[in-house]
Amino acid sequence: MQFDIITIFPNFFDNFLNEAILSRALKRGVIKINIHNLRKWASDRHQTVDDKPFGGGVGMVLKIEPIYKAVKRIKSKITNRKSKIILFSPRGKKFDQKMAKRFSKLNQLIIICGRYEGVDERVAEHLADEVISTGDYVLSGGEVPAMVVIEAVSRLIPGVVGKKESAEKFDHAQYTRPEVFIPKSKFVNRKSGSWRVPKVLLSGNHKKIAEWRKEHAR
Repeated sequence: MQFDIITIFPNFFDNFLNEAILSRALKRGVIKINIHNLRKWASDRHQTVDDKPFGGGVGMVLKIEPIYKAVKRIKSKITNRKSKIILFSPRGKKFDQKMAKRFSKLNQLIIICGRYEGVDERVAEHLADEVISTGDYVLSGGEVPAMVVIEAVSRLIPGVVGKKESAEKFDHAQYTRPEVFIPKSKFVNRKSGSWRVPKVLLSGNHKKIAEWRKEHAR
């Protein structure tokens, strides 16, 4: 599985790609992630990739020309591969586990990260295969959503996550030692006294534990 990220902030992903699960998967060659600096495809010496919106408005909009050139260059290297181009927008379809599973069946995902006041709408209309959103909120750009998509999709690719059952697990409530914790301060707005692990988890009754976990799954 290959991810190609188009962004004006290529260094944004440095720590993300050098830690934990993704770092190990990259080293083993299970996945490949290419970061493409959009300014590389700018047509002027100042590497301009944005301009004022037609009709007026606050802020700048990413231009279609450099994005088109970047996508064209990336796509030119694809031969007989299942690939999709995605763009992030608050108006896009909500990203969820079902979509992550569908993306994990591809060979390549090209991710366009917007910035400023947005991206020329012709990118959504003519270049992107899908326009998606990671939630009902506004961010400064598409880099954080790109990380969300990459991690969610990568976890479903065989060999990325150590235990197969962990790849798509939705957590139930979890506890660990000590069995009883007594807070030394009242800075938290909680009931005073000891905080205990639910008795059922200490019972050794696996059937009841499984039922409790199912009931308390998020």
